[in-house]
Amino acid sequence: MNIISIIETKKNKKPLSEEEIKFFIDGLVNKKNIADYQATALLMAIYLNGLNSDETYYLTKWMLNSGNRLSFNNINGFIIDKHSTGGVGDKVSLIIAPLCAALGINVAKLSGRGLSYTGGTIDKMESIGIDCSFNNKSIPLFKKTKILISSQTDDIVPADKIIYALRNDTSTVNSEPLIAASIASKKLALKTNHIFIDLKVGDGSFCKTINQAISLANTLKKIFNRFKRRFTIHITSMIQPLGRAIGNAIEVKEAINFLKGKFATSKLKDLIYDFLIDILMTSKIATNRKIAIELIDSVIKNKKAYNCFIDWAVANGSDKNKLKSFTYFKPRYSLKIISPSSGYISYTSTKKMGMLSNDLGAGRLKKNSKIDWQAGIYLNKIYNEKVKKGEVIATLYSSKPISSIIKTQFIKNVKIKNTRFNDYKQILKVVK
Repeated sequence: MNIISIIETKKNKKPLSEEEIKFFIDGLVNKKNIADYQATALLMAIYLNGLNSDETYYLTKWMLNSGNRLSFNNINGFIIDKHSTGGVGDKVSLIIAPLCAALGINVAKLSGRGLSYTGGTIDKMESIGIDCSFNNKSIPLFKKTKILISSQTDDIVPADKIIYALRNDTSTVNSEPLIAASIASKKLALKTNHIFIDLKVGDGSFCKTINQAISLANTLKKIFNRFKRRFTIHITSMIQPLGRAIGNAIEVKEAINFLKGKFATSKLKDLIYDFLIDILMTSKIATNRKIAIELIDSVIKNKKAYNCFIDWAVANGSDKNKLKSFTYFKPRYSLKIISPSSGYISYTSTKKMGMLSNDLGAGRLKKNSKIDWQAGIYLNKIYNEKVKKGEVIATLYSSKPISSIIKTQFIKNVKIKNTRFNDYKQILKVVK
């Protein structure tokens, strides 16, 4: 067996055996007889010709087996893993985790950095001084705070880190079996009681259509079922930015405000509440939606969720005084976008909004690029809100002067008309 014959098999649209996939993963991780250009050739063949259910399962299995698994034997209570496939303005994990902690549910997850137009939870955490590395203090702090959000380690699913980097560099990111194996292997590496996945669909996500999202959800369902792991997949809309803030520190500010009961948008509130209702009923803490909503309302009203956030962030390196006053967000430059006319507002492309945030400095196009934690966008007006001519539509922020080009591009991405746009649901489908 050799890598050339494996590439040839997939190039000719034939299925790979478990032994062939194991050989590929082992050679890739241990740097044995497989060069990067050969690995990328196989990934391109997979991108073009796909993998069947068995192949996807084998790939997930051996990616998972390429490293260690993380168990939580000393942690009491129900433990969930919550994952998002990424979107524009997606600060859901930073809101859900402390709410779960306040409700007695443990949250453990490996998170990533933002790439291209989708933001990353790790970047947002680092913008407020949180140490995201997994170390000997992580489990004791998890036991204390009920929250463990860590960047991916070198010894947990190392195959995924290698393959992801190669996919990014060779434009093979949008491959359903590769996406599914990447997500599932990281989720399976943590021995939690239940996996919750927020699968985004729309212009601001990798899945552009509901059919693509359902197909990916069903692929994940087959994998999790074969591993006998409990899961729930929410397919949620990303046709407009989520909330009003897009960036890093600015999104953390919006997350904290949510925990204080200041909801940026009804869509963001609906998404968070629907997720939490499902989590509370799955964990048997609530027996119905009414009780679940009452529990969520109570930990927001009495500030328990907010205090859980502060305790967790400070325990992991954030400055309590800076958090309380939120001086972590102090951009040097700002620019207001003024409405050229009156009517109801929409943003033509959510992806474009994410790219404009990148242009301000909030994101990266290369994995190791440095980002500006102060950069971002605040949407003073969101989808279907009424705006008058001369009113502020949005405010742009950065640590560097903001060019007129970015301003022009933003205005081009705004659509205003006399009548309301069609409304949309935030959660489109739930797969269990």
